[in-house]
Amino acid sequence: MKLAHHPTAAPVEEDCSRSVPFWHRPVLTVGSLHITPQMLAFGLALLICLTPWGSPPLALALGLALALTIGNPFPAQSKQYTSKLLQWSVVGLGFGMNAHAALRAGQEGLLFTVASIFGTLTLGYFVGRWLGIAPKTSHLIASGTAICGGSAIAAVGPVVKASDEEMSVALGTVFVLNAVALFLFPVIGEALSMTQNQFGLWAAIAIHDTSSVVGAASHYGDQALQVATTVKLARALWIIPVALGTAVLFRTPGAKVKLPYFILGFIGAMLLTTYVPALQPLGPWMVKLAKIGLTVTLFLIGAGLSTKVLKAVGPKPFMQGVLLWLTISAASLWVILHTVA
Repeated sequence: MKLAHHPTAAPVEEDCSRSVPFWHRPVLTVGSLHITPQMLAFGLALLICLTPWGSPPLALALGLALALTIGNPFPAQSKQYTSKLLQWSVVGLGFGMNAHAALRAGQEGLLFTVASIFGTLTLGYFVGRWLGIAPKTSHLIASGTAICGGSAIAAVGPVVKASDEEMSVALGTVFVLNAVALFLFPVIGEALSMTQNQFGLWAAIAIHDTSSVVGAASHYGDQALQVATTVKLARALWIIPVALGTAVLFRTPGAKVKLPYFILGFIGAMLLTTYVPALQPLGPWMVKLAKIGLTVTLFLIGAGLSTKVLKAVGPKPFMQGVLLWLTISAASLWVILHTVA
């Protein structure tokens, strides 16, 4: 039996090629690499971040715009290098710090740190129960808000044996609020005529991730950057006791806590700059490189967002994140404005 020939069935390959979006079609070939408009847009945005006009807010905005429109052509690589680049950038910032000033900032922020961490974790527990959120998800969001965003969630997640979905919900919630804070906090600080010291302390307490804390503070001023970085990294050390307490609370046997070793690098760089005069001329160059690295980090963080992550964040977890963030932001702002010069 002969099958009838359908003339319309011939151009199947052409129709498939037309279904591929323009930004995914190769426009240039270099060796075995097929370069697409999506890759060119990524490269152009990254190049802008490396120029003198590149700033942390602009870098994050470019990354977000790319992720939510044509997408990130290098999602795996972006995720792989983001954490490492952030850690090296933080170490580089240590070369611009003075150990004595950092110690004073750390002492001043200690009481705020302890009160805000335990207050946020306690409030997070009750808000999570009130909203009917799964205990693990609720604890991850509270931990990320209380300490240092994604780093805290990444450390606490394995301790409670959180699923990929629970991790995505917590990370997505914290990321969205981080992005808002990076743009909003400097505006509020300037509107309230906050001092560099006040703003640095507030940013370290009320913004989740170290990247956004440093980004907002560097936009506000050098002194704010020093205070914010020192207090935030001291705050990040609380990952260890919180993770250990989580293991007891959730009764997780044999839980392993990942230590934030890059903080030791930051302290080492700060001590070298303070006590080895021959290295002090190197400080400004290292800080400049660190700020560029931070700007690129924020671009990669923004480019790493996806509609899939946003869809994973349900209304209740997001509401918990917003309530905790607004509470800690408003309470710490009021206390700082009335007690810190």
